[in-house]
Amino acid sequence: MPTATKVDVPSNPLEAPSRKTLRLMFIEDSENDVLLLLHHFRKAGYNPVYCQVTSENEMREALRDERWDLILCDHNLPGFSARGALWLTQKLALDVPFIIVSGVMQEDEAIAAMRAGAHDYLSKNKLDRLIPAVERELREVANRHEKRLAELTLRRSEARLRALTDNIPGVVFQMGYSANGTLGFQYLSEAAAMLFGAPAEELIGGSGGWMTWLLDEDLPRFVKAAADSATSLATLNWEGRIQLPSGEQKWINLRSSPRLSDSGEVVWEGVMWNITHSKHVEADLRESRSQLAALSNHLQRIKEDERERIARDVHDVLGGTLVAMKFEMSLLEAKLEAQPAQARERARNVGRMVDDAIATVGRVTRELRPGILQDFGLAAAIESQGEDFAQRTGITCNILCTDHDLDPDYDTALAFFRIFQEALTNVSKHARGTQVDIRLMQEGDEAVLEITDDGCGLAATDLQKPRSFGLRGIRERMSSLGGTLGLSPVQPHGTRLVLRAPLRPGPPEETQPTTRSTPA
Repeated sequence: MPTATKVDVPSNPLEAPSRKTLRLMFIEDSENDVLLLLHHFRKAGYNPVYCQVTSENEMREALRDERWDLILCDHNLPGFSARGALWLTQKLALDVPFIIVSGVMQEDEAIAAMRAGAHDYLSKNKLDRLIPAVERELREVANRHEKRLAELTLRRSEARLRALTDNIPGVVFQMGYSANGTLGFQYLSEAAAMLFGAPAEELIGGSGGWMTWLLDEDLPRFVKAAADSATSLATLNWEGRIQLPSGEQKWINLRSSPRLSDSGEVVWEGVMWNITHSKHVEADLRESRSQLAALSNHLQRIKEDERERIARDVHDVLGGTLVAMKFEMSLLEAKLEAQPAQARERARNVGRMVDDAIATVGRVTRELRPGILQDFGLAAAIESQGEDFAQRTGITCNILCTDHDLDPDYDTALAFFRIFQEALTNVSKHARGTQVDIRLMQEGDEAVLEITDDGCGLAATDLQKPRSFGLRGIRERMSSLGGTLGLSPVQPHGTRLVLRAPLRPGPPEETQPTTRSTPA
């Protein structure tokens, strides 16, 4: 069993607070030698707490029960040795100064012990180096302890930083100039694999090879922005395009803060984001605004064209008819008595002119404001408009209204009627067809109008053409009702338009309009 732990009590209790406690383990079989060593420690101002062991088992038990600041070991004990004690200390991974204090030890043995891990060797006959050697080793232990704490703190800090950077959607990076004047990455977070399509390790280096991915038109702006940032140490905020080796092109935004490294070189640290989606959205928004502006201008032109056509009809047809009627009436008045046969013929001409004028007024009135739509419903309005179209153009119109009692909301009915007018106009102007088939029906809670012609045909992609204002206007009008426009080819040639809209549209926020194609 190890000798019990002993505490030295100062002769003067008032000195106790100023004396530093030192926990000592003596591996020594001589009590006198232990007392001699304790004398040196007390003389140096220490308050020793110590134990004395003489075997491996006692040493194991003492190391298990207590924590020791210093181990002082004799070179050779009966059944035990400094080499065995040192081996046990190392096996237990104890960072405790191990000093051999021996009266008889050869120089080669001392050197071997030092190489094996002993911190120092002292002769019992020359203990003037004891306290300096002990204090030196205690300082080294403290330094090693602080270094381990610093390394542990650093590892934890790096782990936290890596966890943060690896979970940021953007790429955290460090960047600096290489020897050839290009900018290369010195650090990249794991998100680089998603942005660049390659592991971060492959992209880190001073070659600046990633700059070859920048598009030629964007590269000069980046080089200038980086140079300005390096000169003024101002934030580098740049966006541009890269083309990856795979051929994929992406927009990136690079924002970083520059600083001077210990060597005086400029280093940037910041975040790089993939802004490809937002750039596409911006482009789509600009295109949409451009299309809306063009559509607005087109609608305005249509309005003016419509006014011009109405004025022309009224002036040329109705006005001419009325002038002719006035002329005929004058001739009729002059021949009432002298030439009764000619007077009757003039009267019949006036009647025909009146009929033409009435027909013209009726047609213009129906096109401007379809009263039949309010009075008799959508089915009757479609049939009437189809008959007028057939008479005016000579194109056959086959109309099938399976539900004459169809009663959609007035806005829906008016939209169907106006789109029907627009569709017939397109057939006469563009399709070069000879026949139009129209079907009006109800399917569930939806009104459905199907218009099929045998003309030259129209593809669904025509909806996306920049100048397809008619089709785009129809699509937008159906969308405002929560309905859809279906467009599909007809074999062997021709086009089918299918309009679908709720009979009673819900509030605007509840509708989710879409455009879809219907099967041929």
